[in-house]
Amino acid sequence: MNWLFGSALRSTMVDPGRALAGRDGYAYDVPQTHTVLGTPLAGPWPEGTRVLYVAMGCFWGAERAFWQLPGVVTTAVGYQGGFTPYPTYEETCTGLTGHTEAVLVAYDPSVLSDDDVLRTFWESHDPTQGYRQGNDVGTQYRSAVYTTTPEQAEAAARTRAEYQPRLARAGFGDITTEIRPADEAGTFFYAEGYHQQYLDKNPNGYCGLGGTGVSCPRPTGA
Repeated sequence: MNWLFGSALRSTMVDPGRALAGRDGYAYDVPQTHTVLGTPLAGPWPEGTRVLYVAMGCFWGAERAFWQLPGVVTTAVGYQGGFTPYPTYEETCTGLTGHTEAVLVAYDPSVLSDDDVLRTFWESHDPTQGYRQGNDVGTQYRSAVYTTTPEQAEAAARTRAEYQPRLARAGFGDITTEIRPADEAGTFFYAEGYHQQYLDKNPNGYCGLGGTGVSCPRPTGA
């Protein structure tokens, strides 16, 4: 998607003092319902639902990877981890918001474990590329995990530690994924309606998602 906005070619994070000012609310309408799952994009969700935020390059393909998992309640794409309140897609693509293209994953932990959500995350992209993902270059394409529970934080650290040696043996470098609590990363700002479930609406649309081909370790017998 970076060919749309040449200014997206950013190799360093914007300083907070230079970030775009943003606004006090959305500049567009956010859809209420997931086009595939028929569930609310912003809740309410069933009691016990957990939410994890992940970023792994272009959010179109990333979102689809998660809505297909059994146990997922809903998914949505948005902007997170930066400084600009209520940014637009065009603003995020300048690199001047500090946000990454993120995916909200709401799931039933009795069906889909934290570890399994994170394994899908690790295996579906290359977490060693820094501020890029394949041909998509810029800080908005960085890899990130923003957790909402201590269990998720533990699972993120554990699966990262388990995955790194396998990546190294396959010739990849160090994992550059940003892992921190969602409270630190800041508000998840929902993206524009046409981005939500984009590859359901546009089955032949652009998808830059691509893994390394390296599998993440699973428990014996899993």
